[in-house]
Amino acid sequence: MSAPTHTPPHPATRGRADIRLPWWALALPTLAFITLLALILNPSDAQAAAGDPAIAHLFERIQQLAGH
Repeated sequence: MSAPTHTPPHPATRGRADIRLPWWALALPTLAFITLLALILNPSDAQAAAGDPAIAHLFERIQQLAGH
């Protein structure tokens, strides 16, 4: 009588993770980045949207520091 043979388990793959993200996990941060970038590049729109002169001044200062 022969002993049953066992198949060796498949070795784990290293350096690769199979993680699936929902579509909004990439879309929402991208949308937020584009919105903030648009506000930084055009501080007059930020002032109209924010209504607070301090926030508008902050956006203008960031634009000056960015060199635009």
